[in-house]
Amino acid sequence: MPWGCTMDQKTGPQEAGFQLAIPRWEFIAMAAALMAINALAVDVMLPGLQEIGSSLGVEDENHRQFVITAYILGFGAAQLLYGPISDRYGRRPPLLVGLAIYVGAALAAVFAPSFGMLLALRFTQGVGAAATRVIAVSFVRDVFGGRRMAEVMSLVFMVFMVIPVVAPAVGQLIMVFSEWHMIFIFMAAICAVVAVWAALRMPETMHPEYRRPLTFDAIIGGFGIVLRTRVSLFYTLATTVTFGGLFGFINSAQQIYVGIYGLGVWFPALFACIAGMMAISSFLNSRLVGRIGMRRLSLGALIGYVAINTILLLLALAGPIPLWLFVLLFAAAMVQFGWIGSNFNSIAMEPLGHVAGTASSTLGFTQTLGGGAIGAVIGLLFDGTVLPLAMGFCIVSVLALMFVLIGENGKLFQAHEKPIH
Repeated sequence: MPWGCTMDQKTGPQEAGFQLAIPRWEFIAMAAALMAINALAVDVMLPGLQEIGSSLGVEDENHRQFVITAYILGFGAAQLLYGPISDRYGRRPPLLVGLAIYVGAALAAVFAPSFGMLLALRFTQGVGAAATRVIAVSFVRDVFGGRRMAEVMSLVFMVFMVIPVVAPAVGQLIMVFSEWHMIFIFMAAICAVVAVWAALRMPETMHPEYRRPLTFDAIIGGFGIVLRTRVSLFYTLATTVTFGGLFGFINSAQQIYVGIYGLGVWFPALFACIAGMMAISSFLNSRLVGRIGMRRLSLGALIGYVAINTILLLLALAGPIPLWLFVLLFAAAMVQFGWIGSNFNSIAMEPLGHVAGTASSTLGFTQTLGGGAIGAVIGLLFDGTVLPLAMGFCIVSVLALMFVLIGENGKLFQAHEKPIH
């Protein structure tokens, strides 16, 4: 496989010289598909949690959420491995290995004889999926920089968010005509298609001069670079706590929409509407970020996020929240989230192009494992009301603002990149 990009040594990154070996739209679509495999592994499971629990003898409803938590733990932990490996051997080999692990674990889950075995296989599936997150972000950082990177990441995030729109409905459809085992067969089939596409079409994007030796000192040195870069570290922490709130919602979404509001089979439709708001805001971000800048858009959204979550918490403390008002406030919060996620990741990755694989794995590990742990706590605190979720969202949004303030030395809304004309 030939190198997928060429570089003008005088100009550097893609917006100043790289030429992709595949069309730009296909590159973005493939990166989004790789990221979307992760959302699929979580969101398509939601309608089947109750039947999985009943089938495998799990009595506590909150414990059924471990099907999601186990995946997130494997997904988060394994990212530390894929980054240094991809910085040594390139992006393609570890990606294809990870996709193979994902498919194998999903197929094996069909025959899981117990809940414990299912959780072990879900953890393994997450280990395979970790490659897709690390490599997809590395692909984008290898090829793009600055606001152009934020624009591309927004488009990737937009396509990625289509999965939460359709996945719960697909899962519900599978549950109507079959049972939960078929959900895993569906996941394996989709991943296999993406794996073949990536194997045939995705070029190697890593710059040969950036290859790092796979030694203990080199690995620790790479992680040290990431952790010593103030902006990268604190924007990563801000993203971590923000994603923690989202994971908490995903964990308890079925219990809220079905248990509290009695939506029944209509739960996936409302879940899809919320995810659709995030997809729309990600698209708007891709149109605006080139002119306005990553920081101005995302920090403005973060302030709005804090305000909306504070209102949601106050209402939850006052008593039951009507469905229409809960959905209205939550949708407004998710619009802000769509402007936060991709921009914060781009800001964190911007100074780390020379260690993109290691940086992506460090950021992904922190965000996924930390966010997953926060989300698990929020989910397990579910008490039949929306109060734990509202409190969780309010706390994480305030923490995110504090981390950004530290990362920016208290100076917000400073443009660091040139506008895209």
